[in-house]
Amino acid sequence: MGGKYSSLDPMEIEVPEIDKLLARDPYLKPFEKEIRRRYGCFKDLLETIDENGCGLDSFTQGYKYYGLHVQPDNTIVAREWAPGAVQLFLTGDFNGWNRDSHRYKKLEFGKWELVIPPKPDGSCAIPHLSEVKVVVETQSGTKEDRLSPYATYVVEPPKDQGTIYKQKFWNPPNSEKYEFRHSRPAKPKGLRIYECHVGIATSELKVGSYDNFTDNILPRIVKQGYNTIQLMAIMEHAYYASFGYQVTSFYAASSRYGTPEQLKRLIDRAHELGLTVLLDLVHSHASKNVLDGLNQFDGTDSCFFHAGARGEHSLWDSRLFNYQEFEVMRFLLSNIRWYMEEYKFDGFRFDGVTSMLYHSRGIGQGFSGNYEEYFGLNVDTEGLVYLMLANHVAHHFNPDGITIAEDVSGMPGTCRPISEGCLGFDYRLAMAVPDKWIKLLKHYSDDDWNVGNIVHTLTNRRWMEPSVAYAESHDQALVGDKTIAFWLMDKEMYTHMSTLSPSSPVVERGLALHKLIRFITHALGGEAYLNFMGNEFGHPEWLDFPRAGNNNSYHYARRQWQLVDDELLKYKFLNNWDAAMNHAEEKYGWLSAPPAYVSWKHEDDKVIAFERAGLLFVFNFHPTKSFADYKLGFEGEGEFRIALCSDDKEFGGHSRIDTSIHNFTKPESFCGRRNSIQVYIPSRTVIMLAKV
Repeated sequence: MGGKYSSLDPMEIEVPEIDKLLARDPYLKPFEKEIRRRYGCFKDLLETIDENGCGLDSFTQGYKYYGLHVQPDNTIVAREWAPGAVQLFLTGDFNGWNRDSHRYKKLEFGKWELVIPPKPDGSCAIPHLSEVKVVVETQSGTKEDRLSPYATYVVEPPKDQGTIYKQKFWNPPNSEKYEFRHSRPAKPKGLRIYECHVGIATSELKVGSYDNFTDNILPRIVKQGYNTIQLMAIMEHAYYASFGYQVTSFYAASSRYGTPEQLKRLIDRAHELGLTVLLDLVHSHASKNVLDGLNQFDGTDSCFFHAGARGEHSLWDSRLFNYQEFEVMRFLLSNIRWYMEEYKFDGFRFDGVTSMLYHSRGIGQGFSGNYEEYFGLNVDTEGLVYLMLANHVAHHFNPDGITIAEDVSGMPGTCRPISEGCLGFDYRLAMAVPDKWIKLLKHYSDDDWNVGNIVHTLTNRRWMEPSVAYAESHDQALVGDKTIAFWLMDKEMYTHMSTLSPSSPVVERGLALHKLIRFITHALGGEAYLNFMGNEFGHPEWLDFPRAGNNNSYHYARRQWQLVDDELLKYKFLNNWDAAMNHAEEKYGWLSAPPAYVSWKHEDDKVIAFERAGLLFVFNFHPTKSFADYKLGFEGEGEFRIALCSDDKEFGGHSRIDTSIHNFTKPESFCGRRNSIQVYIPSRTVIMLAKV
């Protein structure tokens, strides 16, 4: 299972709270030894960092040691880690591109250092925004151009200068540096996440900017009732169409949207508006690019990655990190600290966790839920322990920090504390939920929807391991797939979305089910909710970045905000419903409440009822049947009002329910609940009842 770790008997390793873990899930008892061993590996690495890395605080600030740094007297100190290199040089505009004049001095453990004194007038020898390159003399005698792994600003070259990104020395005068003015907002009790991409957040046929997002999109997000944004594709990636998942420069915020200072302004403004800001963090793999990426930085096949087949992801065509290497751990853990300290991110969504956890990288592996799959030889100890370290760092330096795991395998303990021998994430993405909705819309008629199976999918999560529920994310918006709105209404979204046009059965069904699908996911599916930008109003087209296959078109790499802003179009109804859901959650707090109690699942009626946070949610998925005086069990008692109804006119409904009429419980037990209540629930409608 890899790794040079403690020789102690795992059962002798003290795991502070493992008894709590085993009491909560006795099925983990046979794997206690393995859980203790993992925790022992984590503790060993923490001790190694203390002994050889000058402690966690220093170790996770590698960005202050490596890269190019200007001292108070304008001396520049440049350092790199390149264990396989014979010699390093620095070249650029500052020395007329002389590839030999500025030689690094070799230090211990593969480190290199170069000191460049100020100019005679005392100014910095390398001007702000001038281009630089690291020249690596390889073991074969060649000299290769590279970008520093710790580069903080890299830019796309002009079209007549090729495609290789250029490193620009970022050292603006104090007058141009952005100063943060606002503190982080309080950690939300229930996350309502708006997953967003700065580049496509414009209606124009171009790449959107940080400034556009700050000024025009953040107010929309707040108005919709979200309390968290998750920024995608921020870490620099040379290939725009990779959606940010082929990272080339890990410390550089993408320059295609603007400057580092403009990103800081965006985050500061988000904090001012009360938004928590998460970064989509890609530590699972890296781009194969050599000239403007990490690959072969020191001229060898390894350096930051495993050599050979273990260092390559066959499906993603990318490189895989060697998480056991000391300097790789420093690079990645410091990367987390960098975004927390430099840009004030409040947390991270970790991409590709399944690939990090297993030697198979999850390729061709269907996880059945058998615990042997999570504690056997396929588990990659090095990747798993790195994730424990990453979560430890994220929470140690920001106790209110938030981490989310994108893991399809369902590893037990993913969202339990490290002190229990677990991974330490706060949330995991409920990835089975969007798959269920797409499967239903793609393969089943409305009459054949199994409401029991829907409920099972939405509630099938580990006890006390919070989930982020979502009906669809960016994955479902990409070209080659369809959004829920497209599955429901693609045939008529271009012809029947006007409020002035005749009623259309396709659009009527689409609007109704879009609201029901999103609300039951929101209320039943997890302890947090996520939506991808534009999907809240049923964005009519998929997402496709400019690339050779579409003649580099921006037509689908944007969000058509004018559609939802047009009062004569029906997109506004879905947008209104999305805002109503979020504002209701803000008021009643079901995401932070214990999981729902489902009291009713009726297959013939297609009715689902459940209680959460003292509220009663009643969903009727039936395409034609409406029910008067429908009897349900309810633990609550007294007088209740309809606090939310999807059939209201403002949501594109038919106003079949008089929401001014209150409902009263009867002291008659029903379906295992102490009381009963009768409601009118029309077809394809949901109502939410709250106590008066």
